[in-house]
Parts: sequence; C-alpha cells; structure tokens
Amino acid sequence: MRIVIIGAGFAGMYAALSSARLRDLGGVSSTDLEIALVAPEPTLVVRPRLYEPKPETVTAPLQDVLAAIDVVYVQGRAETIDTQSRAVEVVTGSGSRESLQYDRLVLATGSRLFRPDIPGLAAHAFSVDQLDDAIALDRHLHGLADRPVSRARDTVVVAGGGFTGIEAATEMPARLRAILGKDAEPRVVIVERGGAIAPDMGAGPRPLIEDALRELGVEVRLGAGVAALDESGVTLTDGTHIESATVIWAAGMRAAPLTAQIPGERDNFGRLIVDRQLRVPSVPGVFATGDAAKAACDDLGNYALMSCQHATRMGAFAGHNAAAELLGAPGKPYHQEAYVTCLDLGAAGAIFTRGWERKVETTGATAKKTKHDINTVWIYPPRAERVAALASADPERVTDL
Repeated sequence: MRIVIIGAGFAGMYAALSSARLRDLGGVSSTDLEIALVAPEPTLVVRPRLYEPKPETVTAPLQDVLAAIDVVYVQGRAETIDTQSRAVEVVTGSGSRESLQYDRLVLATGSRLFRPDIPGLAAHAFSVDQLDDAIALDRHLHGLADRPVSRARDTVVVAGGGFTGIEAATEMPARLRAILGKDAEPRVVIVERGGAIAPDMGAGPRPLIEDALRELGVEVRLGAGVAALDESGVTLTDGTHIESATVIWAAGMRAAPLTAQIPGERDNFGRLIVDRQLRVPSVPGVFATGDAAKAACDDLGNYALMSCQHATRMGAFAGHNAAAELLGAPGKPYHQEAYVTCLDLGAAGAIFTRGWERKVETTGATAKKTKHDINTVWIYPPRAERVAALASADPERVTDL
C-alpha cells in the first residue's frame, strides 16, 4: 500500500508526519504501508516570512525529518494525476519521468498569487509570494542604492491592502532606510481597490492598523485599483499615476493549478471542496488539504483560510485520514474552532487577535514578540527525532491555540 503526498509546504509536511504517526501507532511497517512525499526540494519554505529581509534564509530542511519517520522523499514536480489508474507522473530534476501508483493521494499543493491580465504586471511587478519572488524583490531593493536619488527610486507601491500587503508595506520603510541610508525619505503607498484597509480583518482591529500606518508614514489609496504598470511606475484606475521603481503585487490568491486535474467541485479560489474528513467526495482515494481545499472548520459556517495556521492542522487531519482508510482505523473529522491572527506592523509592532470576530488581545511590542515566536519557532518543522516528530503530529493537538 502507498500514500502519495504532493507538496512539502505546511500541509504536506504535517500530512506526512500524521500518516506516519498513525502507521507507527498501528504497528505497521513502512514496507507494508509506504508514505511518499513528492516535492521539487526537501525544504519547507516558511512562506509567512517572505516579506522580511534576507528571504533566502527563511527555509527549513525536511530531509532528516522525513528520514526519521520513514517517509520516502521523491524529488521532482508532480505534472499529471490520473485518478482512474491512481497514478501520479513526476518529472524529476534531470527531466526524466516517473509514475507513482497510489492507494491514497493527499493533494497539498498550496496556492499561488493571482496575477490578472493587467498591462505591464508580469514585466514590472514584484511579489513576496514564492521564495524566488521574494529573493528577486530583495535583490532589486538592494540595487536601488546604485541608482541616483529620485522620487521613483524612493517610492514603493503595494497593490493590495490585505494581510500580505500590509505586512510588506509596513516592513518597507525600515528596509529601504537600511539600504538607502538612515536619512532616506522613502514613500510607501498601499493601493486598495475596496473601501477599507484590511478588509478581512474587520472593524475591530482596523483603527489600530490605520494608526500604525500613519505612524510609519505609509499612505493608503482606497477605492482604486491598478490599471497598468510600466518602467515609470503605476497608473491607477482613477487615472492617477504614481512614479515608482518598485511595485509589489499582493492582491489575491488561487489554489495551485494541479488541483484542476482532480474532477471535483471547486470554489472561486480554485480550491477543491472537501468533506469533513478532507476527502474529495467525487474522487475515491483522493484527499485535499491546506490551500488546495475548502474545508469547514466548524458547524457555524466558518471555513479554513489560506494560511499556515489552517494548513498545518488540515494537513495533520488529511494524513491521518488517508492512513486510517488503508489501515482500517477510525477517521477524524477535521475541525478548527480556535482561530487567531497576528499581523506584523513593522516598526509599529503588531496586532494579535483571537476568534473569527478578531477580538484584539495584544498590540505593540507584546504582539510583536508573539509574531516573532510564531514566525521563528512555532511554525518550523519538529526536530528530526522519530518519537518527538511523530508526537508533534497528533491532529487534535496541532496548532491548538
């Protein structure tokens, strides 16, 4: 028997840990139940940190962890999924192709930044979506120091006033002064098509976010989107042109394209709609998790968000349930009643909220320390020691906040 997990992000990592945990609890050998994880690199990219300086440092190796729990790592990119024959075709780094048969498949392929067909967007916009994107932005920012002082050089426009856009924007004044000199006068502008900053955060935290933006000197343009980009900067839908050498696109996510190969129902973000066990109901043997899945968190109408907080726990449930079906063990319905947010606000601190109503619990330096702990400790892989690694993947305890 074989479980194939596609993806080495938070959901894929915990699907591997959790399925291996149940296999171990059942006294089943890795020969009788093979667990294989497919990814281009045996590395967890700590994606929530890609807005920070030195993004090349925010990765964590997985090879030793996977070896410690007897999970086979398959280096390559999953290119096609045949749900009829239960096979995944993998293109290796050398370009060769390998077909992996599966008894259960866990799709943990994550998400990608949504890039609409806006003139100049592909050629002129940066992002903090993937590791390569964040590294390219960081190199570009350092390259600004070699340019003559100008309004365009010193101006950064962030398109999107949601979570990612705010974190990228509030980090930017300090990043630019570190590169251009402490006397630099950077201009940072958030462009948000909607009528309010941080639309998903709700009315409670918004005044605190607005205060932080004012403290940092970050401008906000509401009610206008990006119409076009060129070498001189960005033109907004209201006709305004902002001179800028750096435009960061942070406006929306979609499930990774591989999910389109699964013949199941999807939502507007391209996520596969799954049942409470995280199965794709119309496709036997297939589970979807993390950003690839739309899953109910509770019986109150709340659904998992595209975040590592939800992906981690969803991965643990998906891995457990995939293994449970093969081992004849009870499945566990996914649930995640606890929900917190911790929004980094750069030099202005952070905001920590609890619950779907986003009640503010801490702010400033206290919340900033919590954000630091989350980003540098809590979301990293467990140590590569079998007992500890498997113990970390109890679905009922993962991200129990």
